[in-house]
Amino acid sequence: MKNQLEQAQKLHDLHRSGNPLVLINAWDAGSAQIIQGAGGQVIATGSWSVAAAHGYEDGEKLPFDLVLSNLQRISNSVDLPITIDIEGGYGSSPEMIKNNVLKIIGCGAVGVNLEDQKIHEPGLYAIDEQALRIAAVREAAEHTSIPLFINARTDVFLETPTDEHDEAHLDAVLQRVHAYTEAGAHGIFVPGLCNERLIEKLCQQSSIPVNVMISSDSPPLQKLALLGVARISYGPHPYLILMDALKQAAVRALALQEL
Repeated sequence: MKNQLEQAQKLHDLHRSGNPLVLINAWDAGSAQIIQGAGGQVIATGSWSVAAAHGYEDGEKLPFDLVLSNLQRISNSVDLPITIDIEGGYGSSPEMIKNNVLKIIGCGAVGVNLEDQKIHEPGLYAIDEQALRIAAVREAAEHTSIPLFINARTDVFLETPTDEHDEAHLDAVLQRVHAYTEAGAHGIFVPGLCNERLIEKLCQQSSIPVNVMISSDSPPLQKLALLGVARISYGPHPYLILMDALKQAAVRALALQEL
């Protein structure tokens, strides 16, 4: 318990505006060990990669028992703090989410991502509804006395093409930041946001650390740091890069059979 407490505090401390925590997202124990060996400070899973590695699609298609067993294997194989992407919490009610998060903490995690995108239908949860879901995560953490880092993901920017992002989208995110912070969130995750001006404004106006995800349109890491970002995630990209390399190696090797 003491070690998990220390890891949770370390995860909180690593979120520093201007000196961001960089997360090369893992999907299993093996990838987590590689990231630890390369000098990673934290192990973060990505739901898309974890699901794909197990042969499932994203969107809570991966059975929750496999989410837990995969997390336990990662926890048993590394010494770093672990934060896990639990998508929408695998629950239709705050009480279900609370029970699931208790299991997540029991498997060694000290951080979670919880998104406001509805899993089985289009659109986002209403702000007050998502706030109740975040509060349920906070209650689970309080029950265990582990200061779980709650990274509240909002998909406001993902719902609109990048070239259409504007101040109205930023205002919508800031409304959620305020409500999610009140509910117990410690960070705000805004995948899809690539516009430098909007990133800087969000970092200036958010009361909690800002997490962005790398994409082909993202500013470079050094620029994101200057804009005030506190956490940078690579999402599914490490898995996709590795699978593409595997495919190319297999194609080259199997082509030799035809010679």
